[in-house]
Amino acid sequence: MSSDPQQTPATFRFEPHAAPVAANERAQRLVDPGFGRVFTDHMAMIRYSDAEGWHNARITARAPLTLDPASSVLHYAQEIFEGMKAYRLADGGTALFRPEANARRFNRSAQRMAMPDLPEALFLESVERLVATDRDWIPESDGGALYLRPFMFASEVFLGVKPSSEYLFMVIASSVGAYFKGGSPAVSIWVSQHFTRAAPGGTGEAKCGGNYAASLLAQSEAIRQGCDQVVFLDAAERRWVEELGGMNVFFVFDDGSMATPPLNGTILPGITRDSILTLARAEGLMVREEPYAIDQWRSDAQSGRLVEAFACGTAAVVTPIGQVVSPEGRFTIGDGGPGARTQAIRTQLVAIQRGQAPDPHGWVKRLD
Repeated sequence: MSSDPQQTPATFRFEPHAAPVAANERAQRLVDPGFGRVFTDHMAMIRYSDAEGWHNARITARAPLTLDPASSVLHYAQEIFEGMKAYRLADGGTALFRPEANARRFNRSAQRMAMPDLPEALFLESVERLVATDRDWIPESDGGALYLRPFMFASEVFLGVKPSSEYLFMVIASSVGAYFKGGSPAVSIWVSQHFTRAAPGGTGEAKCGGNYAASLLAQSEAIRQGCDQVVFLDAAERRWVEELGGMNVFFVFDDGSMATPPLNGTILPGITRDSILTLARAEGLMVREEPYAIDQWRSDAQSGRLVEAFACGTAAVVTPIGQVVSPEGRFTIGDGGPGARTQAIRTQLVAIQRGQAPDPHGWVKRLD
């Protein structure tokens, strides 16, 4: 038994899959993997208890979990997760992009949800070991990657409203291609009128499943309106643009400047968002983090002051926004397609992630 509940386990145990997917079958699955449906052979697992701290770290065969129906997560939703990718480099090696930032954000989410911190070194080791084990699942196709999902949930068997005393941390991996399908050069956005994603004092800046569950009804409404995604306004005034269901948003103006809503406790601090801010400012661009009203968005698009808008996140990277739709009507941004600035930012970011361009900020962590 550990006297320090945060003590890192000494070693990971490796339990290879007894019947991994055959190479020819794996190759077929990787031809067009889509997003989030093709999974690798293995997963990482680490257990936590108040008494023992973090223990029983292992890479093991991916398999269904057995949960007691009284497990805390099923009743009180103590759960957090991260999203990140492993990339295949031009020379055949593999790399992660800013994994330390994911580890830090994971712990910020844990703190907000009254969950134990996971030592950053342990977070990183679990991800790196899983990628090393299942590196053959990274698609060779253009834009292909291995999407990594670290997550933690309350596993104590107890029906009582309190922080759990036991948790399970896991990492699973999925071979992915493009996030958005359909061949459209830009996505359309529905402005949610009746639903909000988060409120001051809530869990908006934590990456917890409840935030995404709260967005699903609005996303369904967006689909019914013929749109790809939903954008949420603030909970207090229903005026200020906050973020999409799972992505941050940027605006590009005719003077070359850019803007994005500020982090105020209700918006997820996206790692892609932060990377774009850093890259743009390094090029001398004026980038403002300031409130932006939906009426101003419409007015600026119609006057031509706003020339581009895009969403960003780990899954979709950088995605142009072409049209915005609401009960008041619809408006088009620029010519409705990807703008030059959006394309340049995406190209620059992807080139760094895949080792095709200099990495002045030290973001790329090569694994082999």
